[in-house]
Parts: sequence; C-alpha cells; structure tokens
Amino acid sequence: MPYRLYQEEKQKAVNVLNEIKVKLYNRGWFPATSGNLSYKLHDDPLYFAITSSGKDKGTVTHEDVIFVDKDAKPIEKTRLKPSAETKIHSQIYQKTDAGCVIHIHTVNNNFVSQVYFENGYVPLKDMEMIKALDIWEEDAFIKVPIIENWFDLDKLVSEAGKSVNPEVPALLIRNHGIYAWGRNEFEAKRHIEAFEFMFEYMKNMMLFTGKIL
Repeated sequence: MPYRLYQEEKQKAVNVLNEIKVKLYNRGWFPATSGNLSYKLHDDPLYFAITSSGKDKGTVTHEDVIFVDKDAKPIEKTRLKPSAETKIHSQIYQKTDAGCVIHIHTVNNNFVSQVYFENGYVPLKDMEMIKALDIWEEDAFIKVPIIENWFDLDKLVSEAGKSVNPEVPALLIRNHGIYAWGRNEFEAKRHIEAFEFMFEYMKNMMLFTGKIL
C-alpha cells in the first residue's frame, strides 16, 4: 500500500526548498529560471519534493513545489510540470544517503566542467575548503565526476546514475551545471557553497597563471 504523506511533511519540504532557493537565487545561482532543488520525504517508496519547472526562483508562490515518486511522476494531481531533470535527482537519492539535492548553473562550474571534461573529473586538492565536505584526510584529493550533457534525457539520466559516487557529494554535467547533495538541507547547501568556492578559485588561478591546475 502506498505511503501517504502527512500535510506537515509536505509543508516542511515546501518551506525548506523555498528558503534555500531564495538564498541561492540572491547569490546569482539560478539565472533565467535555471536549476532545481529537491528534498526527500520518504525512502521506501521513494517520495521527494522538487521545484516545478520554469518558475522564477527569486519569488515564492503556492506553485513552487511538486511531489514525485522515484520514476519522477507526480504522486498528486497537478497541472505543474516537474523539472526535466527530476530523474537525475531520483538517481542520486537511490544511490546515496542524500536527503536534499541542489542543482545550479554557474559560470564557474561550467568553466571547470569544460576544462577538465577530457579527464572525466575535476581534481580537487590542496584546498582547505575540502573539509566542508566532511573529508578530513591529510593531503585530501577528490575527483568530482563530469559527464557529457546528452540531449537524450534517458541517456543523460543513465550516465548520471553510473557516475554518482556516494563518497563525493557532487556530479558535474559538461557546460551545464552541478548537482550537489547532503544528508539534509544544511549539508546540501554547505556542499554546494564549498564546491562553488573551489571552482571559482581554480578558474581564477587558471586565468591568472595561464596554466591548468
């Protein structure tokens, strides 16, 4: 029998997503209605809330959030459209312990995804901000996966699912954007901020020195 969401659960999800999206919008991270956010409400069956497609993320309305299942289908009657990338959020929830996923398009993450695409990952090392990912190893070195921005959405979802690494809470799509996640909304926001800081640092150093780090 399907799990029934309580009104309080749904309201919390709406409040969480609206609060995060306005904060990140004010940083310029959701240009031209791009990007999306989601928040998990239940594991089995998987239900999560996700921002609806084509809405200005700098404003808050009653049409901001849709509740979907693991197949990205709305679990309630609605005229709203889930984001085309809802299935990528589902893949992340199924393959990690994520409780919240944030997807943004920025110049910095587009830049590094293009520079390092042939490697298949962005190498992050020698940066204090890695600790914000709860990675406390000395001389920590992590690889943020990059996949092609396939026009075929099913192929994009499939490749994203294959590339998700539970040890590294992010995935880049070439010249498109980043998905970052955490066990809750606080972690997800902290992680997206940490990745964007490191990407900006790398971009600036490459432009300043003329060398790929």
